[in-house]
Amino acid sequence: MAWYPGAKKMELQPESDSQPAIRPTQFILHSIVAPWSVQRLFEYWKSTNLESHFGLGYDGSLGQFIGTETRADATGAANRRADGTGAVSLESASNLQASDEWTAAQVETLIRLGVWLHEKHGIPLRICRSASDPGFGYHRMFTAWNPDGHSCPGDARVTQFKEVVFPGIVARANGTTPPPEEDPMAGITKQDIFDAVWKTDALAAPADAGDVKTNPNWAAQSILRDIQARVRANTAAEAAQTAAISALAKLVGSGVDTAAVVAAVREEIRDAVVKVSVDVTGPQG
Repeated sequence: MAWYPGAKKMELQPESDSQPAIRPTQFILHSIVAPWSVQRLFEYWKSTNLESHFGLGYDGSLGQFIGTETRADATGAANRRADGTGAVSLESASNLQASDEWTAAQVETLIRLGVWLHEKHGIPLRICRSASDPGFGYHRMFTAWNPDGHSCPGDARVTQFKEVVFPGIVARANGTTPPPEEDPMAGITKQDIFDAVWKTDALAAPADAGDVKTNPNWAAQSILRDIQARVRANTAAEAAQTAAISALAKLVGSGVDTAAVVAAVREEIRDAVVKVSVDVTGPQG
């Protein structure tokens, strides 16, 4: 049996060991008609006498339940023919009407797997011309594959198979299109970015910080808070000095005594600091 390195191995037993071998000559795509994860599909297969080789989630995650050289019971007469050939089957998450397209992540997984099956088992790069003809196809393509006559994998996905998925497999296998680069930001949330920028202790602490010896590196948000505190303090001090100077200027030559001058300056400083506090931090309760 063969296991695809790009899939999570989730081996179904006893089917994986008890079902007969096949020589895989076809790859046939299905829709499960449910928005299931790979794990949910695996649990479902354990409760039935049916199974596919692979299960594909909306997010492109792929599970493999049966080795590709062992029969899986998902595609009627294509499961295993009298000559020992058979189809590799894949069930994919869909909406409850099987009316949606495969997601971009699903399409990429299908292309990668299709290329591997071509290279590993020699499945030819063509769409099957008959129910037994080697190649690539979808469940409703032939009555022998689909004796119940349902529409799997759905109209949208049949069109997508013909116009996107199968051409993508051929192009990738022939080396005419490179695989897409992995997105380095895949899976990263806004919170992850915020934490990396603002909460990483990577900046030197202020030299006059009280804990600089035990905490020499600060996060960016701590540096910003320190700057804000210093700005407020400087603003208050500047306002107080300006008020004091203005008060002194008014009293020069007025003949008032020293105590009156001191009192007047203190009054101006107090009023200035209160005003700065209100302007900078908002009204204080």
